[in-house]
Amino acid sequence: MSLLIVGTLAFDSIETPFGKAEKIIGGAATYIAWAASYFCHDIRLISIIGDDFPKEEITALANRGVDTNGLKIVSGGKSFYWAGKYSDNLSRRDTLITELNVLSEFDPVLPELYRTSDCLMLGNLTPDIQLQVMRQMKRRPRIITLDTMNYWMDTTWKDLLKALKQVDILSINDEEARQLSGEYSLVKAAKVIFSLGPKYLVIKKGEHGAFLFYQDHVFFAPALPLLEIQDPTGAGDSFAGGFMGYLANRKDQEFNTIKQAIICGSAMASFCVEAFGLDKLKNITGEELEQRVRQFREIVHVDF
Repeated sequence: MSLLIVGTLAFDSIETPFGKAEKIIGGAATYIAWAASYFCHDIRLISIIGDDFPKEEITALANRGVDTNGLKIVSGGKSFYWAGKYSDNLSRRDTLITELNVLSEFDPVLPELYRTSDCLMLGNLTPDIQLQVMRQMKRRPRIITLDTMNYWMDTTWKDLLKALKQVDILSINDEEARQLSGEYSLVKAAKVIFSLGPKYLVIKKGEHGAFLFYQDHVFFAPALPLLEIQDPTGAGDSFAGGFMGYLANRKDQEFNTIKQAIICGSAMASFCVEAFGLDKLKNITGEELEQRVRQFREIVHVDF
């Protein structure tokens, strides 16, 4: 099964209580693609970069089974750049610099092959871009997952509602779920959000784990207690990559299958935070991944 990913490739500068990293490779689509590549080997990527983006990073993605023919490289352009600093307990992140650069002219055009992709992951971009991509699909993907944030709720509400009507799974954090629904209770928030279109709702709670809502069913996967946490940047996107990579290789969308995907996504997020940037995601062995998934399964399993 094929997975189409739409999102950003970027440079990040990050400061956490555990260190600093200047102008390392980041971007939502980068994290999603690397995490998904451990589960799915037919990945297609739509994004835009300047010619300052390292060619070896594109080659590395290709070597992981990521088709980069949908990657637009702007000659003389600069890639998206973000810089941020985390608080001492990692609970707050302050944005210091945001330079859209070539991202401000992103007008995605899907190669012919991409238009029949089986699964679609719409990273956190403007709802207009997400809608553009969905309109270019020749057939509806088996699963469409969308990520969004408060800013688009504040500035592009009507387009966001149009996009939500067309997706199967919405992935947001608890603050965003409350804003989108107008409800404080996440159970009530889920019911409101279901009325907007999505069948499943994934609510990410950072270091506390993730909720999955479907009809009257609820599943919760806690975050794994870790010895080392270096950098939470990209954890949510790594979660999305593991989640969608797993689903792309499954034929059904049953609640239990989505629960399994939550565990796989949580495992990838736990690897991501152990190092700055992509350092850990690029070097996970099959044995490490199997062990990490097993740890999550043991945490959520209870016999009576």
